[in-house]
Amino acid sequence: MFAVYAVVTVLTAAALGYGAYLDFVGHESIAAIADRLSVPRSWMVPLGGCLAAGSLGLLAGFVVPLIGMAAAAGLVLYFLGAVGAHLRVGDRELGGAVGFLGLSVAVLVLGVAVHGGY
Repeated sequence: MFAVYAVVTVLTAAALGYGAYLDFVGHESIAAIADRLSVPRSWMVPLGGCLAAGSLGLLAGFVVPLIGMAAAAGLVLYFLGAVGAHLRVGDRELGGAVGFLGLSVAVLVLGVAVHGGY
């Protein structure tokens, strides 16, 4: 079980790190999504900071499991908000947000299964 948790956590952290990078550099694909959702582009760096913090928190969870589970729970909330932002404007292109939500839920569930519920 730990091996599955480790693989899913590392892959999720890597994907989140890449997403944070795209936010930090203001990549056009991210800017287009922000425009579509009526999210100010000035929010991209702080939102990228949330993704970066979540990524680092997931990795820190290998040393301090409670930090990893807290990071996973925070990411679940973050991506629920992202899905809500898509739905708010009637945008049906929410695959990325739902995918990251699913990964975050998977890391949280696997973390609880491996480390217990504290």
